[in-house]
Amino acid sequence: MQNPLFVSLILSAGAAVVTRWTILAVKDGFIRKGLHGKDLLKADLPVIAESQGVLVGVVYFITMFLFIPAPFHEWILTHNAMNDTFPYAKVSLPTVLLTAAIEGRRTRRDLFSSRILIWNLAQYLGSLLSLFSMLFLGFADDILDIRWRVKIWFPAFASVPLLMVYFVTYSVTHVIVPPALRDLFGATIIDLGVFYYAYMALLAIFCTNAINIIAGVNGVEGAQSLVIAISIIGYNLVQLTSPNPVMRESHLNSLYFLIPFAGVTIGYLSLNRYPSRVFGGDTYTYFAGMTFAVVGIMGHFSKSLLLFMIPQIFNFVYSCPQLFHFVECPRHRMPQLNRRTGLIEASRAPLLALPATASTFQRLKYNFGRLMLRFLEVLGLAQIRRDPATGAMLDVNNLTLINLVLVKLGPMNEGRVTTSIALIQVACSVAAFATRYPLAKWWYPPS
Repeated sequence: MQNPLFVSLILSAGAAVVTRWTILAVKDGFIRKGLHGKDLLKADLPVIAESQGVLVGVVYFITMFLFIPAPFHEWILTHNAMNDTFPYAKVSLPTVLLTAAIEGRRTRRDLFSSRILIWNLAQYLGSLLSLFSMLFLGFADDILDIRWRVKIWFPAFASVPLLMVYFVTYSVTHVIVPPALRDLFGATIIDLGVFYYAYMALLAIFCTNAINIIAGVNGVEGAQSLVIAISIIGYNLVQLTSPNPVMRESHLNSLYFLIPFAGVTIGYLSLNRYPSRVFGGDTYTYFAGMTFAVVGIMGHFSKSLLLFMIPQIFNFVYSCPQLFHFVECPRHRMPQLNRRTGLIEASRAPLLALPATASTFQRLKYNFGRLMLRFLEVLGLAQIRRDPATGAMLDVNNLTLINLVLVKLGPMNEGRVTTSIALIQVACSVAAFATRYPLAKWWYPPS
């Protein structure tokens, strides 16, 4: 108990083993209950158990519950000792602290430390509740196949417990204005108020969906999530050297969530990597994305968090023409298998001609979408096939990072596709580390 990080490491190592064992023990039951799908990127279309992310989540929550005494045992022991000293004060912690202060048995520093511990415990439990909500909603999506325009708001609802705890504990909604912009805003600090909570809810929406839309290839969801988790863990460890005790505490709390997440992801990835034996489904991708949003909010490093999600940000921006239907968007944009060669190729979206009966709005939307494609083509980010006779656009590669990799590197084995995405994630994390601290010194120069 003396070192909570050591306890977390031990529990997380066990969680990796238990996750793998649990999935192996239960996956056939999922298939019998109809929770399965065909692996479309295999020639024989094997039947694979789906929604295994719910098992990953169960093991994660058990691990986090078992871990609770580790960071809070000192407060628990102190609280019990005070109950023995003040039998009349067993009603509540605020009463205990007030009585102790009156009796002169505790210093102001002790009172502040206890308050911080209470806040941390509240945020710990609030974060777990948000993660559980997202796991439940992800599983519901796997079962019910909820429409995209409905489920995109799930993370905002799931983040409510954490945001409410944040409101009653820290409730910090101001941001520091960079020196270069202070003349423009006429202030050093701006209080965003309710807009800060809206920003945090939007961060949750982005993180969960950003992981979810880089998917469709064996192991890619788990691989990108593991790289992001390890990158943030490294960042948290660096920040533990800060002289600011509040910052150290925030990053320590982040580690308490990410180390077990990395553990269960390793166990899951051992079965989800190519050739996959199980699928995590939206349950896993939503749970993974919400984990990153939770630590970014709880640890007060949401801007740094986004630096470690550069591929996800690029994929979202790159996908916008299709996501917002300026360009034709098929239901599934995953790559496709060339059955003759056995290799994975970029999938393509047909570009249909504009109907003669189209309205003015439809014409504007159509023309703007084609302008977007032309812009991407000039940048080398879109492969458009045209009619040799008329030059009209016939089809384009689906606008996802995975398809772009296949366009640039050519058809490849499915395992190599996942490896390529993981290496891109690693390279971006290295770049994030290389630029984060120089950027911080330039954006917020020391006074």
